[in-house]
Amino acid sequence: MALKIRLARGGAKKRPFYQIVVADARSPRDGRFVEKVGTYNPMLPQDHQDRIRLKVDRIQHWLSVGAQPTDRVALFLGKEKLMEAPVTRPTPKKSAPKAKAQERLKAEEAALAAKAEAAAQPPAEAESPAQSAPEATA
Repeated sequence: MALKIRLARGGAKKRPFYQIVVADARSPRDGRFVEKVGTYNPMLPQDHQDRIRLKVDRIQHWLSVGAQPTDRVALFLGKEKLMEAPVTRPTPKKSAPKAKAQERLKAEEAALAAKAEAAAQPPAEAESPAQSAPEATA
């Protein structure tokens, strides 16, 4: 019998609450399970102590007899140092704008930079006739 340590969903609509259970891999997600070994409440803040509750000794027992945790449960167990944390996938990068949109953005940035540079430079002062008159009389 292939055992999995996985989440069984409970709670109301749009208010999930999960039980962490040991179940046969062939049984339905919320169906029959062998033992309840913890809870997970995603509605609580991440630093709240009741967000993830684990029965550490029972989980260690089931891991020792060959139960395999699912990806999400493996993350929980890795944080609790019950097993080696799985390698997390990097978050995907958003796709970049197409070529014409990139050109348009560069042109807008260049225009803004030129406008900012022009505003930062003081206007060139022209010589006034009053300044040049004393030089001529002297």
